[in-house]
Amino acid sequence: MGHLLVVESWVGAMSALLPRAIREAGHRFTFLTRDLHHYLRATPAGTIHPLLAAENVLTTETNDVPALLAHAARLHDTFGFDGVLTSCDYYLGTVARLADHLGLPGADPAAVERAYRKDLARDALHRAGVPGPAFAVAEGWTEAVAAADRIGYPLVVKPVDLCAGMHVRRVDDPAGLRAAVDALAGFPVNARRQARVPLILLEELLTGPEVSVETVTLAGATTVVGATGKRLAGAPWFVESGHDFPADLPPATARAAADTAVAALAAVGLDHGVAHTELRLTPAGPRVVEINPRPAGNQITELVRRVTGVDLPMAYAQLALGERPDLTPTDTGVRSAAIAFLLPPRAGTVAAITGTDRLAVDRRVVDHAVKPAGHRTDDASSNNSYLGHVTTVDTTGAGALAAAEELVAGLGVRYADELAGVPA
Repeated sequence: MGHLLVVESWVGAMSALLPRAIREAGHRFTFLTRDLHHYLRATPAGTIHPLLAAENVLTTETNDVPALLAHAARLHDTFGFDGVLTSCDYYLGTVARLADHLGLPGADPAAVERAYRKDLARDALHRAGVPGPAFAVAEGWTEAVAAADRIGYPLVVKPVDLCAGMHVRRVDDPAGLRAAVDALAGFPVNARRQARVPLILLEELLTGPEVSVETVTLAGATTVVGATGKRLAGAPWFVESGHDFPADLPPATARAAADTAVAALAAVGLDHGVAHTELRLTPAGPRVVEINPRPAGNQITELVRRVTGVDLPMAYAQLALGERPDLTPTDTGVRSAAIAFLLPPRAGTVAAITGTDRLAVDRRVVDHAVKPAGHRTDDASSNNSYLGHVTTVDTTGAGALAAAEELVAGLGVRYADELAGVPA
């Protein structure tokens, strides 16, 4: 039985999937966080958050990396950890440095940073000749204007160190660029109170369907588990409104996407770990959108597991322990799986979400959830905006996505101000 040190986590799907996978693989874990209340707040009344059911729950300042390295070394002397990992993007680099410092399995810390920092990834991909958009990195308004003029509108503006689509937007003119730059300037720290890198990534707007390629890499050899179809909504934002696995692609297109993802991982030097690489299937071929050196979020790993039997969170934990995961697909009886998300029509306080009755009786549905009354939502500008989801499977073909989208379309959002007679 291996003992993992889990340092921080998202509080979404992976915060439950990863603890489950660790235990089902026969291992145990200690959870380390700087803010216990962050996880308590995300726990429904009367329940225990899966991360807080760890063998040990410890608190320390996880944002001070030098101090954390020293503290973790002392903990290692006591507990004898066999691996260290996180599901939270903002701690991927920290955990890579921890693994290296403690002599535990893991990827090269510099490669992890190149992968998750969007500007560093772009540079590495460009140097390696991996196809991608024209791009520029700017600091401040003057450099951003010059870069936009070189690339040309429309373009995409991104922070280099945020996730979940936060502050990623299409920009069509200088006025839109001004709004994007000002918004980033007004967001100096991330959700975990870490100072942000004050750089702006500007990219040529890519067109075509978006997919992600799910991979597992061990000792530099990458296994492609499959490609996931992705649906986007909420222009000018790039909100993920749904996913389906396997992506409905011609074989040659699927191979090209897989080859491009594998080349991208090699370009950043990522030779160990689970990755989720997003691409656009442009008329000129696959182009890399971004590399995520961790399992996919948004329950994509559950779609993969339902179709193939391959548990990517479990593989992630096993790799952190130095084990070789079994990635052999099995016949689960499911031919396609999909998830569709309920996006808020507007900002406001949710009074009720209607249309959920049929979800409990529809045999295609394997999971669903909606936000409770009283939930306060902003506009649908990132993947943090979801009001619910429906997950479906199809045992005969590729019909899971259509079913999920149909069922989500049948949900309605009632707002508190509407019920009070206040105009929307």
